This record gives sequence, structure tokens and C-alpha cells, in this order.
Amino acid sequence: MSAQLVMGKAMTNASANPSTTNRNLLEINQAEFRENFNRQSFFIRHYLTGQQLFELPRLIELAKQLPAEFVEYNTGTIPINQDPTLTPQNGLSVEETIRRIEACRSWLVLKYVETAPEYKKLLDDCLDEIKPFSEPLAPGMRKREGFIFITSPGSVTPYHIDPEYNFLLQIRGNKTMSVWNPADRAVLSEQELEQYLSGGHRNLVYKDEYQAKAKEYHLTPGMGLHVPVTAPHWVQNGDAVSVSFSITFRNPASDRRNLIYTTNAYLRKRGLNPKPFNESRWRDEIKFNSYRVVRKIKGVLGSKK
Repeated sequence: MSAQLVMGKAMTNASANPSTTNRNLLEINQAEFRENFNRQSFFIRHYLTGQQLFELPRLIELAKQLPAEFVEYNTGTIPINQDPTLTPQNGLSVEETIRRIEACRSWLVLKYVETAPEYKKLLDDCLDEIKPFSEPLAPGMRKREGFIFITSPGSVTPYHIDPEYNFLLQIRGNKTMSVWNPADRAVLSEQELEQYLSGGHRNLVYKDEYQAKAKEYHLTPGMGLHVPVTAPHWVQNGDAVSVSFSITFRNPASDRRNLIYTTNAYLRKRGLNPKPFNESRWRDEIKFNSYRVVRKIKGVLGSKK
């Protein structure tokens, strides 16, 4: 059994649907959003292609503005199941990597681009269009963050998870994303979630048998894909340079979930077998409030030193 391939042409039908909302930057099918948001991936359409902010010379300037810790890059010829402690570097500077991205076989991400005013405005403009759809389902949009991915032809982004609500907007080139159901514990275990959300690396252990359960989404310029919180995924870049803009946010519900998993990780390290998140409302409430109290006490004690 092979993974299900979902093509971007699905949005063609959505565009003809009267429930689709056309806005300045994004095109979103309201019914599809309501049904699938943070449950499974789905396409949206965007109108950011051609923006000068995503041209390579401008991205080089952005990279120079960002703190070094906000730029991550390595060779793009790595396996899906990459050990993060052994990720090979490409031997180039950030500027050289972007200038030579077509031939240097590399993967690069510019993180927290909202620290640059022009990119913050674009991020906010996009998320302001998503907010009317997300607020009835997941209120309290906060911690808006943007990431720009620049990848060479054929590059791989290893199997991993992320902690935010994410919409990945394809600006240039094409790629195929394999995405899994974040609630499938046969693929993503409670222990893996605990480890990651309590400070572990985003890369997870991939098994070949997982692929049959993935949905594969082919992204071309103008297409966007929603990736639910902690939905496992990996990316195969196409035969051209790719530039993608990831617009993300969190809210009180996602923060609460993360804190409960962090508490479960703490309990498990002490030999206990905690109830998974969302299986016991009263236990989750105790964990959440206990974590907040401990954090507050630590903050008070730290301020007195």
C-alpha cells in the first residue's frame, strides 16, 4: 500500500465553491478549513509569488540582518531518518550557500524573520487573513513567527515535527511533503511527543513502514499547505531551487498542551506512567496548574538571587 498523493489541483474545485473567500494574499475554503484545521493537512492558495522579499539577493540581505542563531543550514543530501547530531555541514558561509543554492546541494532556513520589519508586516498581513477562520476553532492567536526555507534541487528535509500551527506557502520551485495524522500513536508515540515538547530535537526516528500511512502533497508556486501542530512530516524538494514561507502561530490551547506533555516527560523520568494528554481532564488540569506554580516559584526565587 502506498501513500496517498494529494495534488494541488484540488484547489481548482475550491475556487469555484461559493464558500471560498478571496482576499488580498490568501484564498481559503471556509468549509474545508472548519472541517480539517489542526486535524489533517489541506491546501490553501496564496498570491505571494513574485514578491521581491523572496528574491535571492533580498534573502541574502535578510540573512545578514538576522542573528547567527536564527540561520540554520546544512547539506541537503541527507536521509529521511537523519540523526541530528550527525547532520553534515556544507562547508560554505550563509551568503555563499544562498548565492550558490542551485548547485551547492544545500538546505537552509531563516528563522524568526518577523524580527525584520518588512517580513513582519507580510507575516501579519497573512495571519490576519487566517485569524477569522482559526479563532472560532482555536482562539487567542499569539506568538506569530515566520520561517523562510531555501533549498537546492533534490534536497531532503528529514522526518520531524514542529510545535506550531503552520501554513507553508510555496513561493518558488516545487516539493512533495509527506504528512501524517498527528493523532496516530502507531506513528507518533506519547513518549516521542513528551521528549520533543520538553526540549528534545525536532527530528524523529522514521520507519519505512510509516510511509504507507502518509499523505503526499505536491506543492507548486501559489500553493499553501496547512500542517497541524506536531504532525510528523518530511519533504522531498523537486528539480529546481525552492523557496517557501512558513507562517506560524500558537495560542493558549497549544501552550497548555505543550506544558502538559512537558509535565508528563518529567513524571516519566521519575518512573511514573502518566496518562496521555486529553485522556483525563482533571489530571490535565492538575498538571497544567502545577507546572505554572512551579515555574512561578522558580521565577520568584531566581529574582531574589
